[in-house]
Amino acid sequence: QVQLVESGGGLVRAGGSLRLTCVPSGSTASLGNMGWYRQAPGKERELVVTTRRDAIPTYADSVKGRFTVARDTVRHTLYLYMNYMKPEDTAVYYCHAKDGGLDSWGQGTQVTVSS
Repeated sequence: QVQLVESGGGLVRAGGSLRLTCVPSGSTASLGNMGWYRQAPGKERELVVTTRRDAIPTYADSVKGRFTVARDTVRHTLYLYMNYMKPEDTAVYYCHAKDGGLDSWGQGTQVTVSS
């Protein structure tokens, strides 16, 4: 099964920007949808954005117009460009992929937005 490695989390001021990267390893031949989820302390994990294999995205309403996803359709590296960030964006961000019928998750990367 494919493994996902995330990077790019950190501390940013409100209104600032940050980029996350997710790199799959192993065979990518069976990868379907890929996306980003986030989970704040005491909250349920929520969808941020998902992409089809052809990179067509679907965004959560809370990030539309502020976040942009990019998917390399050859190697399936996944990026998340976060702009005009808000304190409510503070969470652990997880990369996710459908690999055949199975789910793969990254280890998570912490994003903190100060007010």
